[in-house]
Amino acid sequence: MSAPMAYLLTWTTYGTWLHGDERGSVDDSHNIPGADYAPPDPPRHAARVASQNTPCVALDAAARRVVGQAVADHCRLRCWELIALNVRTNHVHAVVHCGDERPEVAVGQLKSWATRRLRATGMFDAAARVWTRQASTRYLWDAESVRHAGIYVVEQQGEELG
Repeated sequence: MSAPMAYLLTWTTYGTWLHGDERGSVDDSHNIPGADYAPPDPPRHAARVASQNTPCVALDAAARRVVGQAVADHCRLRCWELIALNVRTNHVHAVVHCGDERPEVAVGQLKSWATRRLRATGMFDAAARVWTRQASTRYLWDAESVRHAGIYVVEQQGEELG
């Protein structure tokens, strides 16, 4: 099987999109691209909220700039092609060609770099959780899927990826 052309990497800030949320969520039973999210589940959501040990994280404009620069810098350092990037208040989308690196490793590195930069600026202290534990890693197999993902990331936030 050939390698994907790129990946659509998406990760959320801590506590802002929990399992059971009214928007639905992705879990082990609802994780196939294009499939429905797990349905809203108020008791599950309440349990997740109760288990949080630090406050929810929303990125302000300054923090969004820091995260964006950290992602771009790390991609440049690793010679990865950053095709599209959008840092939102509660999540990040990046379309990246990262060579032979597995997407899970790439997103882990991007989250780590962004966290270190946020802490270095004093925006977050060492004890603060910034990101959720996992991320979405969509494989983009051809130029058309890369193009669509780039458009979605840059121009269509709030719309479904088609």
